[in-house]
Amino acid sequence: MNGLLKKMKMNLELAGFSLKTQDDYMRHVKRFYSHFDKPLESLCYDEVRQFLHHAITQRKLSCSYVNQAYSAIRFFYETVQGWDWNMKLIPRVKRNRTLPAVLSVDEVKAIFNVTGNLKHKAILMTTYAAGLRVGEVANLKVSDIDSKNRQILIRQGKGKKDRYSLLSPANLSILRQYWMQYRPYYWLFPGKPVDKPISVRTVQQVFVDAKVRAGIQKDVSIHTLRHCFATHLLEAGTDILLIQQLLGHTDLRTTCIYLHLRRLDVLNVKSPLDLLEDDDNE
Repeated sequence: MNGLLKKMKMNLELAGFSLKTQDDYMRHVKRFYSHFDKPLESLCYDEVRQFLHHAITQRKLSCSYVNQAYSAIRFFYETVQGWDWNMKLIPRVKRNRTLPAVLSVDEVKAIFNVTGNLKHKAILMTTYAAGLRVGEVANLKVSDIDSKNRQILIRQGKGKKDRYSLLSPANLSILRQYWMQYRPYYWLFPGKPVDKPISVRTVQQVFVDAKVRAGIQKDVSIHTLRHCFATHLLEAGTDILLIQQLLGHTDLRTTCIYLHLRRLDVLNVKSPLDLLEDDDNE
């Protein structure tokens, strides 16, 4: 067992998976092993189907969780056991296509207005102004802020890709105020101890606290600010290809989801019922 898992760990490292994905994949395979308590090499398609079916029907786990478990087990058997994986025998869970919640411009303003701590406000405003993921804003360095060219360097974002995003004048202003008070020297938003970046968990809690103080009832998270960034840019007429680049999306179809989140009043779209009433009034 330990030898097989060591080989899997090595293969994950060779494949260039992030540390988080490596940990997740290893945990899924260990859970699969514990579920049957049999040697991994003796388990086959029937056991994989039973394990995934149990996760769906009994544990009521999300589609994304089950699909990640599927990917982890498949990776193990393909790279460690040398299987030719047959997807016809074990289908993937079809993911639900749901639209993310977004906040209006006024709701975003309200969140900033109730955030009195300057560091916390700078974090939330930077997340929104540049469309960052929570891990990206937490791991910003002082040197990533390019005030001369008005851009922010995001190092090794999702997919291990570097990219640049916007550094707006308003964002630069709040960051300068923050820097004058806190004087960060390496990590833009240091944690405790200061030689480490602020934790993702802390940033998430900062948003939750601000949302509660602002009286916002929507089911939203810090990641919602990234959705708002894209949606509000679209509403302002920004080209979707530019938004794709700023978000760091590989596939334009991922960015196109924000087309469904734009407010219809911004697009001047009228219901056919209103058009009928307009005709009657003429």
